Amino acid sequence: METFNYNLKNKVVLLTGASKGLGYETAKHFVKNGSNLIICARDSKKIKKTFKELQKIKNKKQKIIYSVTDVSSLIEVKKLVNLSIKEFGKIDVLVNNAAIIGPKGHIEKVNWKDFLKTIKINLLGSILLCRTVIPYFKKRNKGKIIQLSGGGAAGPSPMLTSYTISKVGIVRFIENLSEEIKKFNIDVNAVAPGIMLTDMLNEMVRAGPKKIGKDNYKKFIKAKKSGETNFKKICELILFLSSRYSDGISGKIISATWDNWKKWIKYKKFLKNSDIYTLRRIVGKDRGFKLGDNSNY
Repeated sequence: METFNYNLKNKVVLLTGASKGLGYETAKHFVKNGSNLIICARDSKKIKKTFKELQKIKNKKQKIIYSVTDVSSLIEVKKLVNLSIKEFGKIDVLVNNAAIIGPKGHIEKVNWKDFLKTIKINLLGSILLCRTVIPYFKKRNKGKIIQLSGGGAAGPSPMLTSYTISKVGIVRFIENLSEEIKKFNIDVNAVAPGIMLTDMLNEMVRAGPKKIGKDNYKKFIKAKKSGETNFKKICELILFLSSRYSDGISGKIISATWDNWKKWIKYKKFLKNSDIYTLRRIVGKDRGFKLGDNSNY
């Protein structure tokens, strides 16, 4: 099995949604691998608590700062990025993790303001972070962007529409962006972490089958009963995508659970020229329905 020495010493990582769950676990992994961190979340008490916990495990030469930031706010995002440049002089890695589950239920019944809020945070907030950081990456001719995707990006998840369309939208954005900035040695990828035992999962279970649908409810209950989330596997993928080992891999949506990404370093040229691990339309011939396509075989 492949093992990597990520050696992220002196790298500056900007991590959003870091106050709990996967964000907190990711922050700990970056600190343990030598990174400097700027972390943010909307909840001032929670992000301050996370900051204090991370201070306990960092070494003397590492620096961690935190910010109370709403990623859907242009003003606050600019302040966040400028703070990182001021304190560290650079940003090497952006990890967009901040997200909310949003309203649950039939589309005609959900609260419209809550629906729009979900799109603003999950989709537009992530795009806003990217477009604010990219000028710095272009000046340095390098950079890494890791975008957390999620349920619904690769398949339907009814009754959770605002969440799922925000996630599929951000995956398409990531592939677009990778093409726009590829000549600047900036790698941009999305990570599908799978179902995690977090506050978000608990929120969906509490909502019940009437709000999120019977199939979703059964899926989430099964996940909750399965035990603890393997955060280590997800965080290792994020570290891999932040490191030199992933140089040249870009525009992909990568499953932390199902994809054998540790072997990808041997096939970078093939991956670069292929649309595998991306979102594509399924046509008739892909499923043996030849009469459905206006083409010859």
